[in-house]
Amino acid sequence: MTSKTISYSNAIQSGFCYLLDNFEEVFVLGQGLWSPWYVGQSMRELEVTYGRERIMDTPVSEQGSTGVAIGASLCGYRPIIVHPRIDFMLMAMDQIVNQAAKWSHMLGGQAHPSLTIRGIVNRGGEQGAQHSQALQSWFAHIPGLRVVMPSTVSDARDLLIASVLSDDPVIYIDDRWLYDNEEELEPVVELSLGKIGPKISQEGTDLTIVGIGHSAYQSRVVAARLRENGIYSEVIDLRVLNPMRVETIIRSVRKTGRLVVVDGAWSNCGVAGEVIASVVEKLDVQFLKASPVRVTLPSAPAPSSGALEKNYYISESRIASVCVKLMGDKKVTSKLERVV
Repeated sequence: MTSKTISYSNAIQSGFCYLLDNFEEVFVLGQGLWSPWYVGQSMRELEVTYGRERIMDTPVSEQGSTGVAIGASLCGYRPIIVHPRIDFMLMAMDQIVNQAAKWSHMLGGQAHPSLTIRGIVNRGGEQGAQHSQALQSWFAHIPGLRVVMPSTVSDARDLLIASVLSDDPVIYIDDRWLYDNEEELEPVVELSLGKIGPKISQEGTDLTIVGIGHSAYQSRVVAARLRENGIYSEVIDLRVLNPMRVETIIRSVRKTGRLVVVDGAWSNCGVAGEVIASVVEKLDVQFLKASPVRVTLPSAPAPSSGALEKNYYISESRIASVCVKLMGDKKVTSKLERVV
C-alpha cells in the first residue's frame, strides 16, 4: 500500500474502520453517531458499514452510556465511548474518575477497563462558555487514566488505534479545528501507547516550542514563519499528556536555552504549567537563557461574541510575538513586523 492524502477527520474514521475490521471485541457507542454532521465526517455511515449493533447511538445520558462502556470493558470488550462535546462529558466524571481510573488499582491489576473515551473539543463560532472548553488538564491530573491529544493526521488515526488496543482506560481528545487539515497518510503500523511520547516536529537551535493538540499545529505554522526570519525554533508535539514524559523536552531546552509552551486552555493548574515545572525541576538553571513562558487562554469563560473571540483565543501572531520577545536582542531586527 502507498501513502495517500487524507483529512484529519477522515483519518479518525480510518482508525475506526481499522479497529472494527480487525478486532471483533471493538464496538462504539455515544450520542449522535448516526448523524452525518454531529461528529463531523469522522464517523460518517459507520453504522451502515458495520451495523447498528456495533455503532450504537445512545440516549442523552453521558453517565449511563459511559458506565455501560466500562462494564463491557470488564467483560472482555474494547468499547469506544464518544462524547461529541467534551463539555458535557463532565456529566460522566464519576464513571471516568471514580470507576474507570480506579478499577485496576483497587483490584491489584486483576481487572483492566480497556475502554477509550473520546472527547471532542468544539470552540469558536460564538458557541459560548458551555460549549467551548478544552479540559485536558482535568483528566491528565488523574492517576490511572492515559490522556492523548493528536495534532497531526497520522496521529489522529494511529493514537486512536493505540488507545483502543491499550489495556488501560484512555481519554482520546480531538479538536474540531483540526478536522480539515490534510496530510499524506501511510499504511497502519500498530503502536504501543505506552511507548509513545513527545515528538519533535521541527528541529531548531534558538528556542523550544511545545504545543498541545491544536496548539501544536499552530506552533508548527509559527515555526515556519520564524525560520523565514532567522529564528530557528524546535517544535515539540506533546501528544501524550498522561503519563507525561519530558525527557525529549529537557534535551531540547538544554540545547536552545529557551522554552515556550502553548496550550489552548487556561493557565491555572494547566498542562502548560506542568510542562514548565517538570523541565525546571530537572534541568539545571545554567542552561536557561530566559525564563520559560506559557501561552494560554485568558482566565475567563469563552465569550459568545465573535469580536471578543478574536481576542480570546490564541492566535499564531500572539505565539510569534512571544517567541520573538523571548529571543531578546539576539534576533530582534527590522524583520520583527513581518514575523508577528
